[in-house]
Amino acid sequence: MFPRTLLALGLLIGAGVALSQSAVAEVAVDAALMKVLDPDADGTVDLKEAQAAGAATFKKLNPDDDGTLDAKELSGRLDEAGLKAADPDNDGTLDEKEYSALIEKLFNEANPDNDGTLDEKELKSP
Repeated sequence: MFPRTLLALGLLIGAGVALSQSAVAEVAVDAALMKVLDPDADGTVDLKEAQAAGAATFKKLNPDDDGTLDAKELSGRLDEAGLKAADPDNDGTLDEKEYSALIEKLFNEANPDNDGTLDEKELKSP
């Protein structure tokens, strides 16, 4: 199972928000996260917003523009087991469709009340 924070952190890092790995205030992380994932500022992230952030992340992680992300491009964001689980055709890469499916899977795992949105509490859940 993927940790819920993978969705948040993966999108956050890929979306270009600069955060120090050393002690960053939780408030700053929350504010930065919501700014990136919640462009309409309604206090929740829906799947459409998560997919949009995921699509932007995919483009940033794919500097060779070959339409796929390999283990090197996903380094620090998805481990070997995660890549294998998200790669149904077993080619060792994620194309945009597979990456989008991963974002949707992570979103659904982070949404235990199944209301179609992630609030701040759900985004903070382990």
